[in-house]
Amino acid sequence: MTERTGMTGDEIKAVLDAHARWLRGEGGKRADLRGAYLRGVNLWGAYLGGANLWGANLRGADLRGANLWGADLWGADLWGADLRGVNLWGAYLGGANLRGANLRGADLQDADLQDARMGNGITHAGGETMTGA
Repeated sequence: MTERTGMTGDEIKAVLDAHARWLRGEGGKRADLRGAYLRGVNLWGAYLGGANLWGANLRGADLRGANLWGADLWGADLWGADLRGVNLWGAYLGGANLRGANLRGADLQDADLQDARMGNGITHAGGETMTGA
């Protein structure tokens, strides 16, 4: 998949605002960030439940405390991302790259991690560092 070019802060805000309206049933639009280049972006506390982040580049992104319940993160690159306290309940992370990500305190209940790449050094929800995964 070809990555989209980077998004400006205003573009990201517009997507988040439209997504919030969609979730409330007030029109808007489901966040479609498929293949988006969001490397290192600050999405601290963002509400992206049900969003489509299929194949997005979120390397090193700050997603602390974000709500990504039921989000589609298939094949997303989350290498080194800060996912502390993130709600990933029911999220689809199949084939995602989670190497070096910090998942301390993250809710992974019912998340699909099939074929997710975790490698060495991932800090998972329990706070321990997983190796050889």
